[in-house]
Amino acid sequence: MLITDQTSRRRIPTTADMVSRMCGIAASVLKNGDVGPVLFDCLKKLEYRGYDSVGEASIIDGKIIVKKDKGKISEVERELHISDLRGNVGIGHTRWATHGAPSRENAHPHTDCTDTVAVVHNGIVENFMQLKQELEAKGHKFKSRTDTEVVAHLVEENLRNGRSFAEAVRLAANKLTGAYALAFICTSEPDKVVCVRKESPLVIGTAANGNFCASDIPAFLSRTNQAILLEDNEMAILTADQVRIVQIETGEAVNRKPFTVEWSIETALKTGFPHFMLKEIHEQPMTVRNALRTHPIYMDLMASAINKAKKVFLVACGTSYHACLGGAYAFSNLAKAEVTPVVASEFIDGHGALVDGDTVVLVVSQSGETADTLSAVRGAKDRGATILGISNTMGSTLTRLSDVYIGQNSGPEMGVAATKTFTAQLSVLIKLAVVLARKREFLRKSELETIEAGFQQLPNWISTVLSTQQDSVRRIVERYSDRSSLCFLGRGMSVATALEGRLKLLELSYLPAIAYPAGESKHGFISVVEEGYPVIFVAPRDESYSKIIGNVMEMKARGAKIISIVDEKDGEVARLSDDVIVVPPGVPSMLTPIVFVLPLQLFAYYMSVGKGYDPDFPRNLAKSVTVH
Repeated sequence: MLITDQTSRRRIPTTADMVSRMCGIAASVLKNGDVGPVLFDCLKKLEYRGYDSVGEASIIDGKIIVKKDKGKISEVERELHISDLRGNVGIGHTRWATHGAPSRENAHPHTDCTDTVAVVHNGIVENFMQLKQELEAKGHKFKSRTDTEVVAHLVEENLRNGRSFAEAVRLAANKLTGAYALAFICTSEPDKVVCVRKESPLVIGTAANGNFCASDIPAFLSRTNQAILLEDNEMAILTADQVRIVQIETGEAVNRKPFTVEWSIETALKTGFPHFMLKEIHEQPMTVRNALRTHPIYMDLMASAINKAKKVFLVACGTSYHACLGGAYAFSNLAKAEVTPVVASEFIDGHGALVDGDTVVLVVSQSGETADTLSAVRGAKDRGATILGISNTMGSTLTRLSDVYIGQNSGPEMGVAATKTFTAQLSVLIKLAVVLARKREFLRKSELETIEAGFQQLPNWISTVLSTQQDSVRRIVERYSDRSSLCFLGRGMSVATALEGRLKLLELSYLPAIAYPAGESKHGFISVVEEGYPVIFVAPRDESYSKIIGNVMEMKARGAKIISIVDEKDGEVARLSDDVIVVPPGVPSMLTPIVFVLPLQLFAYYMSVGKGYDPDFPRNLAKSVTVH
């Protein structure tokens, strides 16, 4: 299915089809020529999907040849000349690490015990530990610390049992849980690429000189504009002159014709969105789902450390600090744990004297390289604290300094202003609070069932907001684009949402916005409220709802224009508001920031665009602040 993006007026694949990003994979089957330069060109166009390691594999004289290493594509090319790879069938990969730090061993492609099968992967295999144990019991030997390698061994096992290449892949895919886009080559059928898809994007390209598959259309757009989108739970068998699609579960054939891609390569890199930031906002259904897929063993290790500690601090900067504020509410309310959120630059001066061997410092950082954050980590380690890390960058300094770390699994974030970082980090923190609450046996069965069901529904709620409220947000922005200041108010868990909404507006539109806990608005802020001043309320129907109504009335009595984010069953706040943005009902209170922040991200984006600024590159800001 195709939809039209109203901003760019270009036809684009649906969000579910195209916006997941973790790594970039590519494959080609050519009638003439070598795959090395073709795959290299594809991977260069996919480098925005990941850039900590790269590799290619092809079949030459009946053997699989692999060239791979950690580093950016240009660096690995200088060392290994991957573009020189011969053969007319091959696969390639550019990585953003989720399991195993960046290294030659963990770089893709991965092979089986006999080097009969090679595979590249974008996504997360949730049950890889169980599968790995089963395969090791059968004598399989593993060379990497990735979740991906198990898939090569699964296919090898099926080939041993007399299955064809495609059937071996299909049966292996049926054993996987999680999200994956996979492409395989095999020496027993060296004229084929077999690829499969579940939740992670995969696109087929068809051309006169062969066929391609890749994570995104830009990979092959310079060679063909004829594309086929694989749907979830489908497999494609590619030869040089044919593409055959089947259902993974049943093997039943699927008929689907190519469509013509009318984008330029530059537009295609953003999947039809005018800016990376808007694309990344729309990626959040998948990135939140991936964040919640963190393996239970890592969650349990972190929860056990927190459970034993006498003092626990959450330390971060910027958007990550706001995620920590929300996380602190979750730890307190769900696990009855006293957790103190602290801005990293103030941690040692303000709390260093309290840090000792009974302290846990849980550090959150997208890059894992922020100078103030690392300074806090080193200071805490020097005082004997246990360091826990949550980062989007495996192999970063934070992950190396941490006693236990978890990847938030968001994939690269190209926009400088963080969006999917906030929702992914907060998802991990709330799930960690739930794991700790289970360990302490503080959650009633009904409470646990409600929040676990909420985790399952989160991607759907996010998708609903993004698909239904974008135009409403844009219209509201147009009405208030001439204002010189705005204020964001929330209570309880929604204070973190309000602060993050204000930060996004500051970063992108340069307006001197204000954010307060709504109960504090009577102290200072209320003196600047005058006729027409816009106040944005984050107002879920949670425990603070009756109090937020009073705050709305206070602002309205002084002439403020009230913009409220409410759920669709709201009555009183919506009635009192001048403008309303609606989210789906039923979101558990602890999860509301993940859903209610979405309109604020869109608000900041459209305010920036309306003022003629580039939201991907706001002035004076950098993605990772590596100076104090």
